[in-house]
Amino acid sequence: MKEGPIIASVAALLGDPARANILTALMDGRALTVSELAQAAGVTLQTASGHLAKLDAANLLVAEKQGRHRYFRLSGPDVAQVLEALMGLAQRTGATRVRTGPKDAALRSARICYDHLAGERGVALLNGAQRQGLLAGGQDLALTDKGRVVFTEFGIDLTRLEKGRRPVCRACLDWSERHSHLGGALGAAILDRLIEKQWVRRDAGRVLTFTCEGAEGFDATFGRVPDEDTRAA
Repeated sequence: MKEGPIIASVAALLGDPARANILTALMDGRALTVSELAQAAGVTLQTASGHLAKLDAANLLVAEKQGRHRYFRLSGPDVAQVLEALMGLAQRTGATRVRTGPKDAALRSARICYDHLAGERGVALLNGAQRQGLLAGGQDLALTDKGRVVFTEFGIDLTRLEKGRRPVCRACLDWSERHSHLGGALGAAILDRLIEKQWVRRDAGRVLTFTCEGAEGFDATFGRVPDEDTRAA
């Protein structure tokens, strides 16, 4: 089967503004109800149900029923990765507004990309890990011996991650920074650990906020956020 029709069918689903808003609302990894997604998309419940049925049929979403409510979530991190890349493409090609408000600044600083850290802090994490020799490679990332020691000491169970189906390390293009941040099972485990250590707290939507102690600990462990020259490169 040719790839063109497959790409066109997925693009048609993503091209509808309401469906795009629904998918974006789910990029923080949480499951939401039909009414919550209808509000996020700015449409009626009936219209949202129709959109959700199409996205579910295309395997972009999975549905879970709990009590009287039906919850939807993205079917996997690969869906979030595609959405993140499309946001970057939209920004690079001028499809997004130039002026940004406080919410946008918070999203650029630190946010959730499905289940891992994105934004300036996410890029700093990957850059710092590569600079310190914890990870090797570009797009095809791999743990080094030093990385195994450091991440284990940080509280990551690498043996468990390596037994899973998901790639341990994966570069994910960051839409706001136009550089890659760390995805994969390791990226998700690091974010879980940051939250567990109370270095980070989840705020509204996808926004992540670092505590003062968390910012200092993160900088000491992985390095500071990229400076203006790095972001412009």
